[in-house]
Amino acid sequence: MRETARGIFDSALKNASIESAFARNVHCQRRVLRIGDDLHDLDTYNRIFVVSIGKAAHTMAAALEAQCGSTFEGIVASSVDVSKQQPPSQVRGFRYFHGGHPTPTEESVRAADAILKSLRALNSASLAIFMISGGGSSIVERPAADEISLSDLIATYRVLVHSGAPIAEINAIRKHLSAIKGGRMAQAAYPAQQVSILVSDVPDDTPDALASGPTMPDSTSVHDCERIAEKYRLAEQLPKSVADLFGQNALDETPKSDDPAFVRARWWTVLSNKVAIDEAAGAATRAGFAVEVDNSCDDWPYDDAAEYLVNRLRDLRSKVSRVCLISGGEVTVTVRNGGIGGRNQQFALACAQRIAGLDITVLSAGTDGIDGNSPAAGGVVDGSTLDRANGPAEVQDFLAKFNGYPLFDALGDAVITGPTGNNLRDLRVLLAY
Repeated sequence: MRETARGIFDSALKNASIESAFARNVHCQRRVLRIGDDLHDLDTYNRIFVVSIGKAAHTMAAALEAQCGSTFEGIVASSVDVSKQQPPSQVRGFRYFHGGHPTPTEESVRAADAILKSLRALNSASLAIFMISGGGSSIVERPAADEISLSDLIATYRVLVHSGAPIAEINAIRKHLSAIKGGRMAQAAYPAQQVSILVSDVPDDTPDALASGPTMPDSTSVHDCERIAEKYRLAEQLPKSVADLFGQNALDETPKSDDPAFVRARWWTVLSNKVAIDEAAGAATRAGFAVEVDNSCDDWPYDDAAEYLVNRLRDLRSKVSRVCLISGGEVTVTVRNGGIGGRNQQFALACAQRIAGLDITVLSAGTDGIDGNSPAAGGVVDGSTLDRANGPAEVQDFLAKFNGYPLFDALGDAVITGPTGNNLRDLRVLLAY
């Protein structure tokens, strides 16, 4: 059943692909570009510039070329160093940057500077095509305040990621500290016509959280940032240059929906976690399982989510045999003792404690192929995991140290895909039989 769970996850990865999403939503014929329901006559623009950022940036650039040919110029900023791929998968006419993730690097800042410089050269007769995917928050970054150094920025990201705050709250603060995020990239492109193609790793009802919303009106405010900082006691953890902005009420507000930058802007989500969930559900049905989907524990602490989903699965199993419960979205973790692991492996180990001796299998993995600081996408557990791991105390020790990967690696139960070039949040597949 561990292999069955892996097969369901692999099927979701294969079928919720960027290539198929672009084939459905992006098409170019006779110099007319269709994106979603919008048509753009390319001959009416004096310049067309493409910006592709995030973990799926290089895959999206390649998919655009597949649909439209080598028509455009632009910039690609990804966490994948495409120059080291064999053969290198670079699209002609694009400059490539290898930004940092989960924290920004000097290359992240160079990418931001290059993007802002190019966008500011556009005019009202230009078209800016933005292709945005998850991870863009750190892959492309420039502090809004000059006094924030790169080292302070990196420290700030680490504080936020380890705070236990859900991604929407983390991104609210990132937006207000950035010259790129929260609609500021759109401001740089004004007055050009703008269209954004989104591969989303955020909840469907908060699209402006994707890569911290560089091309969208920001739904969060300075007041939200102050509330979040107080909630997680961030002021005492942040570098002085950032903490001072909060202490002096010096954060600048991000552009809202009435900003002129958004008058000629459109946004199209071509892939999201829902697509991955639907593909996983189809694979589970074909494998002979009765399927239920429950995303209600999105952004819950990992241990609460494990308790809830295991109990939900056991309730479903009491009513029908061979049941598959699929859950999308992300769980949260607070990292206190940093080993090698990630939220998916942490969730899976928490489930292992609750299913010992039972005919239940649980897989949790990220669709980007990366779980935390480990080389795995996630892990899979079943009723035998505790015994094979030398008992409950051993598993609890790995959990407490946030060190799940060495255990999964030793058991042969790490889910390894490598970076997928896609990013549609996490999938959890729970099987009872």
